[in-house]
Amino acid sequence: MTELVQRAVQGDTEAFVALMEARKQSFYKVARSMLGRDEDVADAVQETVLLCFEKLGQLRQPAHFRTWSTRILINVCQDMLRDRSRVTPVETVPERAEHDPGQANAEFLDLLEGIDEKYRTVLLLYYGEGFSVREISGLLSLKKETVKTRLKRGRGAVRLAYEAE
Repeated sequence: MTELVQRAVQGDTEAFVALMEARKQSFYKVARSMLGRDEDVADAVQETVLLCFEKLGQLRQPAHFRTWSTRILINVCQDMLRDRSRVTPVETVPERAEHDPGQANAEFLDLLEGIDEKYRTVLLLYYGEGFSVREISGLLSLKKETVKTRLKRGRGAVRLAYEAE
């Protein structure tokens, strides 16, 4: 993967496309956990790919590409959530997004939907994407203890949601 990142930094667009294809599912899961609606998720992923392409020359360590690109996605999602809170919807019909039935961990994502966003994001990054507590701390600009607390409370919330089903 590091070799692919280095080729992309040097201007190899095919290498960049391959990197984005490899990250596509991960991007979707993180954006879905934060935004909820598929339309917003698609916009966030598209914006993230564009920003990654534009800022690829600023990546200092190719080994950190996964963390770097995920951080860009989280920033894009947070910007969208901020913008969403400023907009008053014309209709207040609740929209329930559908999951792809072929998605391997749809049940996990269903459980996460009913959980507070701050716990959902940490759980998805930790269990779904395999980031460490230290990496999540850096990605979300939180203390490690805060990440650990959110993981514990999030696991408790998932347990309650699971038992309620």
